[in-house]
Amino acid sequence: MQRALTDAGFAEPRPIQSATLPEALAGRDILGLSQTGSGKTAAFALPILARLANTRGTSPRALILAPTRELAAQIEAHVRELAHHTRVTVVTIFGGVSMNTQISALRARPDIVVACPGRLLDLLQRGQVDLRRVEMLVLDEADHMFDLGFLPDVRRILAALPAKRQNFMFSATMPPPIRVLADRLLQRPHVAELANSQPASTIAHALCPIEETRKLDLLRALIARPDFKSAIVFSRTKRRTKVLADRLAKLGHRAIALQGNMSQPQRVRAMQGFQTGRFNILVATDVAARGIDVAGISHVINFDVPSTPETYTHRIGRTGRSECTGQAFTFVTSADTAMVRAIERMLGKPVARETILPSTALPDAGSRGFGAGTSAGSERRPAQRRAPAQHRGGPRPHHGAKPHATSEPRRRSSASPHAPSQPARSHRRPESSGSAHRPHSASAASRPSASRPSERSHSKPSERPHASSHTTARPSTPRRHPAPVSHRSR
Repeated sequence: MQRALTDAGFAEPRPIQSATLPEALAGRDILGLSQTGSGKTAAFALPILARLANTRGTSPRALILAPTRELAAQIEAHVRELAHHTRVTVVTIFGGVSMNTQISALRARPDIVVACPGRLLDLLQRGQVDLRRVEMLVLDEADHMFDLGFLPDVRRILAALPAKRQNFMFSATMPPPIRVLADRLLQRPHVAELANSQPASTIAHALCPIEETRKLDLLRALIARPDFKSAIVFSRTKRRTKVLADRLAKLGHRAIALQGNMSQPQRVRAMQGFQTGRFNILVATDVAARGIDVAGISHVINFDVPSTPETYTHRIGRTGRSECTGQAFTFVTSADTAMVRAIERMLGKPVARETILPSTALPDAGSRGFGAGTSAGSERRPAQRRAPAQHRGGPRPHHGAKPHATSEPRRRSSASPHAPSQPARSHRRPESSGSAHRPHSASAASRPSASRPSERSHSKPSERPHASSHTTARPSTPRRHPAPVSHRSR
C-alpha cells in the first residue's frame, strides 16, 4: 500500500483525509463534506483497500455507487492505481455498454464494484450480481445521487445489502433536506465538514455581466488570453452544449461536447481526448461537474448560470485542484439576477464582477442562435417564408374561382416603337384571326365594344368575362400580345 501511495505521488494527507482516515480505519461510518478536488476519493479508497488487501472473498465485498458513468470510470482508475501492488480487483458497472461483458466480469468474483445505480439494479433483478457479502458501502457525490432522483434505486440496492456494514458518504455539498436522508442511512457517523459550501482558495472566480447575444464573443475573448491552456465550458442543456461545441470547432478551436445524449463510446472518446490534450475545450452539461478530475484545467467557464447554488461550487471546482491555481468565470445576464443572489447568499459574500469584453466586440462570427429571447437549448433558425410561385400567366386564382376584371385594361402608348399607325386597339386578337379562345356561351350583342374600354372596367364581378375583354379566359394560359397589324395583312 505504501508503495502505491508513493507511486501515485502522495507525500502527506490532505485535510479531508486526515479528518476521516483514522475513524474509517476504526470501522466507523463516515460523512465527509469537503470542497471538490480535495482528495475525497482516496479518503474512502484507502480504508477499503486496507481492509480487503489481506483476504479474498467469493463475491464483491465493497460497493461504490456514483451518479455518472464518467465519475464511476474515474473512481475505478484511482482505485486501480492505489491497489497496484495488491491482489484486490475492481470492475465498473454502468449503462451504455454491453451487459454481457459486465456479467462476465462479475463472474470473475471482483473484490470491489464501482457502479451507477440504474445498471446495477438491472443486474441485481436478473440475479447476475450477489451483494449479500458486501462489507463496505460508499455513496460518492451523495447529494447528487439523491437530488437526481436516484433515491428509489438506491433504496432497492440497500435492501439487498447486509444490515451490518460500514457506510461512507462523501460530497462537496449537503443541503439540509439531503442531510436528513443521509442521517437515516448512517449509524452514528463521524462527520468531517471542511468548508463544504466554499470554493477552494486556489480558485479565482468572478461574474461577467454580458448580453446574451455577446456570450460567444466573450468566450472567444477568454480563450484568446495568453494564460489560457484548457477549459471546461458548462452549458445548461444537451442541445445547447452540442451547438456551442460545433460552433467553436468551426471557428478553429479544439472543442468537443460531453452530454447525456452521447453514446458511451462517444463519451469515452470525449473524456480521453480532453485528458490527453487532443481537445483543450470540453463543452459539457452538469454531467461533467461531479467529481471529474483532469489535471491542468486552467479555466472553468459557466456559459450559462447553474440551476442551483450548490452546482456553482461543483462546476468551478473542476479547476484549482490538488493545490493548483485556476480561474472560473460565470456569464450572467439580466435574467440571472435571482440565481446570482442565491449563490452569493450561499457563499456568504458577494462574488467579484469583472468586465472582460472591450467596448468594441470581436467580430460576431456565428454568435447568432445565442441571442436575446432564445431560451437555453432551443436555438432555432429564423423562419424562411417561401415566396409565392409565379406563373407565366399571372397569379393563379383559387380553385373554382372565376376571374374578374379588377382594373382598367392597359393601353399601348403612342410613343411605343411597336405602336401601329391606326388608333389604339385592345390587347385581344382580332376576331377574324380565328382565335381558339373565342367564347361560345355569350351572344355577340353582349360583348363589350373594343372602343369603349371604360365600360368594360366597370363590369360586375359576378359576370363571366368575355374573351374579347382584356382578361384572359384561361388564367393558366400565358397572356399573348398580338403582333402589330400592318395595312398589308388587312
